[in-house]
Amino acid sequence: MLTLLNRRWGPAPACQHLTRLRPVTPHSEGCLVCQDLGRGWLGLCLCLSCGWVACSDDSIGHHARDHYEETDHAVAVRLPEDLGPRWCYVHVRAV
Repeated sequence: MLTLLNRRWGPAPACQHLTRLRPVTPHSEGCLVCQDLGRGWLGLCLCLSCGWVACSDDSIGHHARDHYEETDHAVAVRLPEDLGPRWCYVHVRAV
């Protein structure tokens, strides 16, 4: 049975990906792929499955999304972590 959350546009199933998360430590202070390419980034995301740090969708590389597509690690958060809610790539929404 799925727990329903009240959303602005009606009820949505709760994200089951949140139950699989454990505390993680960031692996770096920036996007290592962008650093290797000699680029900067506009925002960073932390993978809440493994601690990988990568540039956000606001950046040219979209390396956080690439990390999800390569690993299926579904949930990330903007850095610093108090910038906003967690993002589930599977459900394509904040959770």
